[in-house]
Amino acid sequence: MSLYSSVRELWKKPKQIYKASVRAMKEESFERIERPTRLDRARALGYKAKQGFVIVKAKIGKGGRIRPRARKGRKPSKMGTFFTPKHSAQAILERRAARKYPNMEVLNSYYAGETGMHKFYEIILVDRSHPVIKNDRHISWITSQRRRAFRGLTSQGRKGKTGKKYPKPSKLGISRKV
Repeated sequence: MSLYSSVRELWKKPKQIYKASVRAMKEESFERIERPTRLDRARALGYKAKQGFVIVKAKIGKGGRIRPRARKGRKPSKMGTFFTPKHSAQAILERRAARKYPNMEVLNSYYAGETGMHKFYEIILVDRSHPVIKNDRHISWITSQRRRAFRGLTSQGRKGKTGKKYPKPSKLGISRKV
């Protein structure tokens, strides 16, 4: 068994994941971490252990989006209290990370665990103005792409898009209402 496949198998043991996520629940919404907790997944999505790459652990509340109830009278169906967001929780976190770190570009993100209250994702960010990134021919393309997360150019953002370039969600096996 290779190193990455054993790391993948180890990740499936829920007790250790739960302890780490309970610790993370007390932290901020976005926290920069030294190295990825799921090295196999991060490497598959383009992460390299070199200058210019940053991993950020992010959390988002679980459940639907609930608006405050309207004060004036109306039919309950027209209250507009419960809304399902157009984007997945992962895509929302990618956009929030892009706003919080304006000098970085979102490369990709992956699932890192959940509790009863929160979901955790790790977001791979790249410093587009770093000389190491500019000189690396494998990742230098990201210097010309701005605001990737907002235009749906990350892998999670592509899943929410439909049209000629991208297959419809029904073809991908995901729900449009996620």
